[in-house]
Amino acid sequence: MKGELLMIKVCLLGLGRTGKEIAKVLLEEEDIDLTFVVCSKDSEKANRDLGDVLNISNTGVNVIEPDDLEGYILKYKPQVAIDFSKSEAAIENAKILSKMKIKIIIGTTGFNELQHKKLVNLARENKTAIVHAPNITVGVNVLMTLTNIAAGILQDYDSTIIESHFKEKKEAPTSTAKKIANEIVKGHAYEEKINNIDINSIPILSVRAGGIVGRHKVIMAGEHDKIEITHESFSRKAFALGALRAVRFIVDKIGYYEMDDVLNLKEIMNKFSERSILVNQMEN
Repeated sequence: MKGELLMIKVCLLGLGRTGKEIAKVLLEEEDIDLTFVVCSKDSEKANRDLGDVLNISNTGVNVIEPDDLEGYILKYKPQVAIDFSKSEAAIENAKILSKMKIKIIIGTTGFNELQHKKLVNLARENKTAIVHAPNITVGVNVLMTLTNIAAGILQDYDSTIIESHFKEKKEAPTSTAKKIANEIVKGHAYEEKINNIDINSIPILSVRAGGIVGRHKVIMAGEHDKIEITHESFSRKAFALGALRAVRFIVDKIGYYEMDDVLNLKEIMNKFSERSILVNQMEN
């Protein structure tokens, strides 16, 4: 752990590929105190220094099993928890963390509608904050905003989503791809002459190959032309940097949020629209 100058005490749950990258980024930040890390039950990573797991010098940060979570929270008093564990574990973790007033960032994917509602209720009932961000990279959230706008303009175009990930990824299609599909539906709904579409009518193609970190492509095709909007993560550090932004956002919040709240995308788009109107008025 770092010195007293640091402002935000954080714990990390989940030490897989993405969890390791998040841990590295947190250790580098001067305003973050990484207090402890939780691995999966019976993992060989347990009861070791985090540096040993990451193949770096000792960090003074303990890697623990889930059964020790409450005790470590009481001991180290983290303000924020970042959870990249499996969906079933993440729900159970959220119950514990929210009751103990810890702010929670959940990057785990694969939640069903009932589990999603549970997270919303936990934030409300326990008067804490939860950011649910299966789509945690900054770039993919910009892709969603652009997709929403394009769908509103290209009402008579057919849309398809292609999501590509590493061959071991089980979730297909991803939660992010489904959310992109929802942005297409919402984009169509802006027009009074609505081209009625259902989220299930939008094809989502899943590719699992090699070591692809993450790639989402939206194709909107008309009879005579098409546009494509693509986001690709080159490394898992993109997820880690998104998680870091979420930490700094959530530390003084109460309520349930998603990544577009973290990035303030709605206000940015409103300001963009106001600026565009002003420029047009000046030109005319």
